[in-house]
Amino acid sequence: MKLSALREQRSAKVAAMTTLVDTASNEGRDLTAEEIQNFDALKAEERNLVGQIERAEYLADAERRSVATPVNNEAGGDLDKLARQVSVVKVMRAQMEGRSLDGAEREYSQEAERRSGRKAQGAFIPMQALETRANETGTASQIVPVQHRPQDYIGALRNRLLARSLGVRVLSGLSGDVAIPKYKTGLATGWVTEGQAVPEGQMSFGDVKLTPKHVGGKTEMSRQLIQQSSPDIEELVRSDLTALIAEQIDRAILAGTGADGEPIGILNTAGIQTANLPSDWAGVLGLSELLELANLEAINWLAAPGVKTTYASTEKVPGSGSGFLLQGGRMDDKPFNVTNQMPAETLLLGDFSQVMLGIWSELDILVNPYAEPAYSRGGVQVRAMATADVAIRYPQGFVVAKPEA
Repeated sequence: MKLSALREQRSAKVAAMTTLVDTASNEGRDLTAEEIQNFDALKAEERNLVGQIERAEYLADAERRSVATPVNNEAGGDLDKLARQVSVVKVMRAQMEGRSLDGAEREYSQEAERRSGRKAQGAFIPMQALETRANETGTASQIVPVQHRPQDYIGALRNRLLARSLGVRVLSGLSGDVAIPKYKTGLATGWVTEGQAVPEGQMSFGDVKLTPKHVGGKTEMSRQLIQQSSPDIEELVRSDLTALIAEQIDRAILAGTGADGEPIGILNTAGIQTANLPSDWAGVLGLSELLELANLEAINWLAAPGVKTTYASTEKVPGSGSGFLLQGGRMDDKPFNVTNQMPAETLLLGDFSQVMLGIWSELDILVNPYAEPAYSRGGVQVRAMATADVAIRYPQGFVVAKPEA
């Protein structure tokens, strides 16, 4: 019998014993002779199951040790290479079956714990596990029965996650609060006549701070889904976890409010440049000029879908055949990106390398096969959490345009 089935049976025996005792207690009486007999029988069955579970765990561990391929990750090793070998589904399956991780999954989690100084409540997996495709090769038909078609799974319609792909600087492996020195003002200079004193000035510095903030969520998955080994299943699970964590981080980078424990995003950062939503070619060029005047460079546009529609249908010079403000996916020769993460009627232009995403904890995955109501439906509950923060190096490196008030 499978280890997971044995654990379920033991849990059912314990629940039955608890029900007997609670019923008598609520009625203000002791157990009847028949209830005592039933309790003793359940107790004996529970103890027998404990023995079976211990033997099954021993055999599973011995088998794992005999076939697992160790991954060398000595000090100075390539952690990124190790991260690319981590399978999210293998981590979940191990937790669901109550056994320890092995191989790349175990070594990565241990290394992440060492670097972060935090003990994972479940197991750490790399953030890039949510952004890259599964490493396994082959097709689902080689492993999963023909009638099961995970490759045809119809997922939820979700917002595009763009902020990190636009060049955000990611600082990983952080511990404690982080303060990054920032130049503010410098020496005064100027032309002088002979004998005249040169201008006096004083260099001053500030800092950009990052402090740990936590994001997490829970989802329900079927036992069969996690137990099946398939590249398609790996992709499906990654996609579901992306919806839990990556979308929240992406939204926080763009529009985090700083309230309720979330970071302050670009749109709400003090010092960001503002302008009216341009309606013609001169207005579009004017937004780039604002960044150039601040000695910064505009690299990417980011907007809600409605803004794209407006500019893709607006001529530079009405009736002249001069082309549209937005053409071929570019405006003012800069890539134009669209996501529903952006507020309606809002246009953002800037250099996303000015954004720093600090990560203290890699993604912490914890699987609970006994949580309700997932347990009653034969599923398992999966909780994912990460610790991160967002800061802007130079807020004037962005200009946000909205309709004129």
